[in-house]
Amino acid sequence: MLHLFAGLDFHTGLLLILALLFVLFYEAINGFHDTANAVATVIYTRAMRSQLAVVMAGVFNFFGVMLGGLSVAYAIVHLLPTDLLLNVGSAHGLAMVFSMLLAAIIWNLGTWYFGLPASSSHTLIGAIIGVGLTNALMTHSSIIDALNIPKMISIFLSLIISPLVGMIVAGSMIFLLRRYWSGNKKRQRIHLTPAEREKQDGKKKPPFWTRIALILSAIGVSFSHGANDGQKGIGLIMLVLIGVAPAGFVLNMNATGYDITRTRDAVTHLQQYYQQHTDTLQHVVALTPLVPAPTDSSTQTPVEFHCNDSLALEALSRTQGMLNNLQSYSELAPEQRSQMRRLLMCVSDTVDKTAKLSETSAADKRFLNDLHGDLLQTVEYAPIWIIVAVALALALGTMIGWKRVATTIGEKIGKKGMTYAQGLSAQVTAAVSIGVASYTGMPVSTTHVLSSAVAGTMIVDGGGVQSKTIKNIALAWLLTLPVSILLSGVLYWLALKLI
Repeated sequence: MLHLFAGLDFHTGLLLILALLFVLFYEAINGFHDTANAVATVIYTRAMRSQLAVVMAGVFNFFGVMLGGLSVAYAIVHLLPTDLLLNVGSAHGLAMVFSMLLAAIIWNLGTWYFGLPASSSHTLIGAIIGVGLTNALMTHSSIIDALNIPKMISIFLSLIISPLVGMIVAGSMIFLLRRYWSGNKKRQRIHLTPAEREKQDGKKKPPFWTRIALILSAIGVSFSHGANDGQKGIGLIMLVLIGVAPAGFVLNMNATGYDITRTRDAVTHLQQYYQQHTDTLQHVVALTPLVPAPTDSSTQTPVEFHCNDSLALEALSRTQGMLNNLQSYSELAPEQRSQMRRLLMCVSDTVDKTAKLSETSAADKRFLNDLHGDLLQTVEYAPIWIIVAVALALALGTMIGWKRVATTIGEKIGKKGMTYAQGLSAQVTAAVSIGVASYTGMPVSTTHVLSSAVAGTMIVDGGGVQSKTIKNIALAWLLTLPVSILLSGVLYWLALKLI
C-alpha cells in the first residue's frame, strides 16, 4: 500500500496523514452528533437502556459503513469537478482539504454543544461548495466550472425534500395507527407514553411486541445512518487522496487485468451503440470527432483534455487507445492516470445523458446503465482500509457525546411525552427513507429526516410541538449551509495566502 504514496515529500506526507486523521475525527463527531437520531426514541420510550442503546447504535453504524456501498461517497467526490481536483498542486490540495474539514468540524461541534440537531450533511456539502467557489474567485475562473452544478442541484433537492418526506410519511403512519390500531385496550397501549403506561399498568417498559418493533427500527436507523453518513467520510478521504496523492489514487491501482478489460469492452460497446443510433443522439453527443485521436496513447504523453458533448467520440477514441493491451494501471505514467480518469468521467457522463433520453428504450437504458458501471468500476472505488477506518471512527464516535442532542429530540420537540407509536413511526420512516437514499446514491441528512418525522407525529397526534425548539432547529438548518460555505471559503483564502 505504501507504494501508492510514492513521490510525496516528507512534509506533504505528514500533512496528508494529519488530513486523514482530521477526516476520521470529523466522522467521530458525526457519530456522536447523530447518535441521538437512532437512540433518542428507544431511550425515551424505555425500550432500551441508554448504555445498551448507544452500543447497539455503534455496532450497527459500523456494519452500515461496511455494507453500504460507495454511491453516496462518490456523490460527495463528484461535487468538485475532476479538473479542479487534478489541477491543484499538493499544497493547494492540502489547503483545500483542511479548510473543508475545519469548517465542518467547527460547525458540527458548535451545534452539538448547544444540543441542536443540525445536519452534518449540509455542513460537509457547504464546506465543499465554499472551497470550490473561493478557488474560482481567486483563479478568476468560471463559477460554473468550479462546481459540478447538476450533481449539486440533485443533492440539494434530496436534502430539501427528505425532511418533508419524513414529516409526511411519519405523520401518515401515526394517523393510520390511531385510526386502525386502537380498537381495544391491548392495542391502545401503543399510543401511551411511558409515564401513562406506568400509571395504567404499573410497568415501565413498552409491551413486548411494541418493544421489539422499536428496537428493530432503531437498528434500522443506525444501519441506514452508517450506510449514508459513513459513505460521506469515505468520500472525504478519497477527496483528500485524489487531491494530494493523485498518482496513487486517481485510479484503482489494484485493479486487475480483468477489471481493465471490462472497462475496455464497455468503451467498445459504447462506440458501437453510438454508431448504431446516430440519428437520435445528435443533440446529446456530437458523433464527429473534432480532433484526431492519437494512434498509440500508451507511448505518448496525453494532451490536456476537457470534456464537453462535442468531444464525446474523441474521449472514447482516446480511452480505447490508452486501454489497448493494458494489464495494469501502473503501466501508465502519473500524468496518463489523471488523463484516464478525465476520459472515463467524460465518457460516463455522456452515457448518463443518453440513458435519460425519453427516446431511449427501457432495454437500452439497462444496457447503458450496465456500461456506466463498467466504465467507472476502477474510478469509483475505495480501498478496504479506508472503509474499515471510517466504520471504526463512526462507531466509536457514536458511543460518546450522544446525550445533548438526544435530549432535544426526546423531550423538547413535542409538548407532550413521546408515545410508543410516535417513536416507532419516526424510526421506521427514517430507516426506510435513509436506506432508499443510500441505495440511490443521494446523501440525505439523518438528523433532518428523524427530527422532521418526530415533529410530524407530534403534530398529527394532537400534542403539538414546542415552538421555541422548532425555531432553534429551523435556524440551525437555515444557517448551516451559508455559514459552512463562508467559513470554509475564508479558511481556504487564508491558507492560500500563507502558502
